[in-house]
Amino acid sequence: MIRVAVGIEAIGVYAGRASVGVREIFDRRSLDPSRFDNLMMERKSVGLPCEDAVTNAVNAAKPLVDALTEAERGAVEAVIVGTESGLDFGKPISTYVQEYLGLPRTCRSFEVKHACYGGTAALQTAVALIAATPVDGVKALVIAADAASATDRDSYWEPSQGAGAVAMLVGKDPHILELDPGASGLYSHEVMDTLRPRADLEAGDSDLSLLSYLHCLEQAYRMYERRVDGCDLRSTFAHLVFHTPFAGMVKGAHRTLMRKVTGASPADIEADFTHRLAPSLRYGRQVGNVYSASLYLALCSLIDNGALAPPQRAGLFSYGSGCASEFFSGVLPPGARARLAAQRLPEAIAARHSLDWDDYEQVSDLAVHRMAGVRDHVFDPEPYDALYRKCLDGRGLLVLDRIKDFHRAYRWS
Repeated sequence: MIRVAVGIEAIGVYAGRASVGVREIFDRRSLDPSRFDNLMMERKSVGLPCEDAVTNAVNAAKPLVDALTEAERGAVEAVIVGTESGLDFGKPISTYVQEYLGLPRTCRSFEVKHACYGGTAALQTAVALIAATPVDGVKALVIAADAASATDRDSYWEPSQGAGAVAMLVGKDPHILELDPGASGLYSHEVMDTLRPRADLEAGDSDLSLLSYLHCLEQAYRMYERRVDGCDLRSTFAHLVFHTPFAGMVKGAHRTLMRKVTGASPADIEADFTHRLAPSLRYGRQVGNVYSASLYLALCSLIDNGALAPPQRAGLFSYGSGCASEFFSGVLPPGARARLAAQRLPEAIAARHSLDWDDYEQVSDLAVHRMAGVRDHVFDPEPYDALYRKCLDGRGLLVLDRIKDFHRAYRWS
């Protein structure tokens, strides 16, 4: 059988247009300063009241879709959105995404949910669809998109709650990442670690979540090692990319995995972290936890900041609370960095407006109107007009305009 290369052809990121400093959150909320360094975070993106998972998804994907020829756009036969920020128990947000991106109606459209694993579930589904079809040129658009629920004030969740989305065009010309077919280790079990029991609430047990993440990382990797002949954690992967709720959690997970699997010394583990994993954390330290998109933001960070001499293999770990996990791999081909550079992510992240504390509190209060279950609301930016003009006005980004009888209408800023 001839092996068909399938993977990510292009990738786009929307990291929001506003941010706040994590140190200021600690100071204002009187959080324990001894825990600040463990987060390894500097800033986080903040969604404005007229931004939700749909706007984040469309704003991440639009540059990719705009770059397609008419024939290529017509070849997009699947729009799959991985999210834990769905807006309806039945209607998927992929329908809005398909509509506002002007994609063809000859298309599969659906939403995938499993906490932060949703983006990987969507990607693997798209890869399987593309690999299975005999039709030349078929593509899928996969978007990992989320929006934090109401700000969890006075908690240690608040500093890491980010905003944004990552869009991936999947096909048989993978310029960004060619997935290794069948090279996956899987591990899942029932656990109540983090959850969203209501649209306005994120809850859970942070210690249990950390332990579950660590356990799943080891077990998923062990299955990968059994499945892939000759796999060695030290030498098989030039780079490692992990789901990143916050960078400090990833550093601890890497340390635990290396100690258990390789028995490496603390000095060797630190050196390995610096070389193979730290480059993938730079964007997450500035943007925060973008949930289903976190792994793929980390992949972009690696491509932009790692010591690449492609082709090189990367090992990727995806985790979703509840829980599901997967350790899989792919090859970064020549030209991946040059293609991603066109996105100018460092500039986009640096260009976010720095919120003062009163603005941060105001937009956090107003966020309740964008959540699932709202029947009617008009998203008038007047209460935060100066902020809207600085961040969104005239930039051609999708924003929420109104909700009428639960149906959402959007407009371009």
